[in-house]
Amino acid sequence: MLDVRRLTMLKAVAEHGSFNRAAAALLLTPSAVSQQIAALERGLGTTVVERSTRGVRLTEAGRLLVDAAVAVGAELRHAEERIGRLRADRPRLTLATFTSGGRHLLPPVLARFAAAHPEVELRIVEREPEDSLPMVREGAADLALAYHFDGPLPVVPGDRSGLEWTPLMADPLSVVLRENHPLAGRDTLDLSELADEPWVLGCAKTEAFLRRHALLAGFDLRVAGSTTDYFFARSLVAAGVGVSLVPMVALDPPQPGTRVVPVGPPRPARHMGLALPRRRHPRPYADALAGLLRAHADAATGGPA
Repeated sequence: MLDVRRLTMLKAVAEHGSFNRAAAALLLTPSAVSQQIAALERGLGTTVVERSTRGVRLTEAGRLLVDAAVAVGAELRHAEERIGRLRADRPRLTLATFTSGGRHLLPPVLARFAAAHPEVELRIVEREPEDSLPMVREGAADLALAYHFDGPLPVVPGDRSGLEWTPLMADPLSVVLRENHPLAGRDTLDLSELADEPWVLGCAKTEAFLRRHALLAGFDLRVAGSTTDYFFARSLVAAGVGVSLVPMVALDPPQPGTRVVPVGPPRPARHMGLALPRRRHPRPYADALAGLLRAHADAATGGPA
C-alpha cells in the first residue's frame, strides 16, 4: 500500500524541483527525502523521478502519483472539515471569488442562500482563478466563482484537475476612453484603431489578452499604467493617462469623465463560471449555492451562458 507521507514528499519534490528545496520546505534533511523517494520506487518497482545535476523531473509514473497525492490530500482536508463541522455542530461553506464577479453576482444570491440555510456558516475569500481553482481542488474551498478569457476552458471534462466547470455568463469587453477623446462618440471600436494609444491595465489577464491581439494586429502595446483594480484603472483613464479595456460587470458604478464604447464584433468577452470538485462525496450546500448562482446569472442575462 502506498505511504501517504512518501506521496507528500514526492509532491513537494515536484513543486520545488529538487530534493534540497523540497527538504527545506518540509523541514527535513535532503537525505531523508531522497531515502523516502527511493523506498517509494522500490515498493512500486519503477522510478518516479529522473535525477540529474540540474535537478529532478517526474516520470510518467511520478506524475500519476502526484495527481493521486493532490486528490488524497483534498480528501483528507474534506474529511477534517466535515469532522470539524460535526464538532462545531454547524456546517460551513467556503466560496472563493474574484472581486468584480463577486460584487456583481453574490450579494442577492448569498442573501437568499442564508435565508434558506441559516444553519450554514458562510465564508467568502477573494481570490483570482489561478488561486481559487487549486483551493477547490485541494479542499480549501467548496466552490469558486472564476473566469477565463476567450480560449480554452480552465477545466476540461475528464481531465486530471478533479474539478467540474459550469458556465454562468459572458462578460463582454468595452473600451473606456476619456470623455473628450476623439473616438468617444463611436458606437463600437476595433482595438486596432487604438494602436497608438497608451493603455491602462486593470488586470494582468487583460494585459495578456491585449498583447495577443496587438501581436495579431501588428502593433506594439504601450502600457502607461498597470493596476489590479478596474475602478482605479477607469480613474486613471479619466485623468488622461490612457485608455483601458474593461469587462461589463466592472463598469459599475459609472466613472465621471469617461465614455464606454463596446468592442466591435466579434466582441471579446470574459467568461464567468463555477468550479466545484467532482463528486466524491455529497455536497448539498455547495450544489444549493451553485443552483442559486446559475438561476441569478440566467435571470440577469436572459438565459443560460
